[in-house]
Amino acid sequence: MTAAWIIDYGKLLLGGLGTTLLMLAISALLGFVLALLVALARMSRNPLLAGTSLAYTSVIRGTPLLVQIYIFYYGLGSLFAHFPLIRGSFLWPYLRDGFWYIVFALVLSVGAYVGEVIRGGMRSVPKGELEAAAAFGMRHRLVLIRVWLPRAIRLLLPTLAGETVMLLKSTALASTVAVVDLLGAANVVRAQTFQIYQPLLLVAGIYICLTFMIETGFGLAERRSMFRRAN
Repeated sequence: MTAAWIIDYGKLLLGGLGTTLLMLAISALLGFVLALLVALARMSRNPLLAGTSLAYTSVIRGTPLLVQIYIFYYGLGSLFAHFPLIRGSFLWPYLRDGFWYIVFALVLSVGAYVGEVIRGGMRSVPKGELEAAAAFGMRHRLVLIRVWLPRAIRLLLPTLAGETVMLLKSTALASTVAVVDLLGAANVVRAQTFQIYQPLLLVAGIYICLTFMIETGFGLAERRSMFRRAN
């Protein structure tokens, strides 16, 4: 058993790691923004908004992520390819790249799952805190921004840590549509060197380290939040 392949394919593996981290960052950021909108829509008194957001979360959470990726990549990607106007536009370099279909699918997934989590967190905020904020003369929007959402997110930090770890692991599905992420790079190494287990074990170790970093970061944020509240 030799580890010389790590030196030969180090650049490829680092590139795959960068792709994985980029997918994670974009999907987490945009997905969280979408999740906030979904949570607010689910709690809206407007039946159209509430019903539409419920249908969205039901479809996304009720179908496998891999199926969604295939629909977007092979379905929408093939559809776009049949339109010369799209192929000649500035969007085509992005629309033919599997990376952005993966990001799109992950953003929708985060929006649905985390949206329901945030909705549950908002419902768990004691009504007394919201009434106290309103008693100080805060309007509903100000109560939402300064009290309700921050309080709910603080309560949800452990859950959001778990959702972020799940998102990290979901990025590995990018290798199914020819995106060279961390797992995709490992598959290239396996195919060219016939090293079966070593690349996979290396990738597993990297994912474990990234998971530890995510959980540590959220843990620090949770302790800092508790410390501020205590003071």
